[in-house]
Amino acid sequence: MKVKTMNLKPLSKALIGLATLTGMLTLAACNNKQSTEPTAETFSKGMQAYLAQKGHLCLAKYTWPVEVTQAEFAIGGRNALQMPVLQKLGLVSASDVTIKYTGEDKSGVLPGKRYSLTPEGQKYFLKQDMISQTSDGSKVTHHGDFCAATLSLNQIVGWEPPRDDNGRKTTAVTYTYKIDPAPWARDPEAQRVFPMVARLIAGDGQMQLKEAFTLTDKGWIANDLM
Repeated sequence: MKVKTMNLKPLSKALIGLATLTGMLTLAACNNKQSTEPTAETFSKGMQAYLAQKGHLCLAKYTWPVEVTQAEFAIGGRNALQMPVLQKLGLVSASDVTIKYTGEDKSGVLPGKRYSLTPEGQKYFLKQDMISQTSDGSKVTHHGDFCAATLSLNQIVGWEPPRDDNGRKTTAVTYTYKIDPAPWARDPEAQRVFPMVARLIAGDGQMQLKEAFTLTDKGWIANDLM
């Protein structure tokens, strides 16, 4: 009696293909789980993405030129202290002007100084939309700022237990940073009039900062990028 022999070759190929597909799906599931689990690796990726876009240490000097009245010089206002130092460092130039002002019960003109960015200073003006918050809670969009340094991730220190916030999981991530300051930001006079810059430079690799994260369908993302 003649025995019919089955051709197992196509079947074995099909089994191999099925096994490969199963492995790929399993790997994808594992990767997806890793991206949603709160781990140091997951938050490292999210923090690197955040600092790549938002890691600029800027000075809230959005609009140039900056005008300073003699009255501001007399009381030691912020710009009155900072602008002469930036001028000494070659980042701004100064010219004498008369500045119009309007008060609650009077208006007029005052003598003062107008400070404009020099070509060297323009190197540190970052043209990027930035949002600030006013005293009444409203938000204002600016189209650039004068910046002193750039931060990058050193390491993730920890995070708070995720909690539900309007149906989404959120947490606060603590991290340390590395800082790349502009050369002028290391000047002692610059650090005197910009104490926060001095503090962050001194905290390189040690000072702990926090950033809020939310779990989305793309993984954990810094709130400021949403």
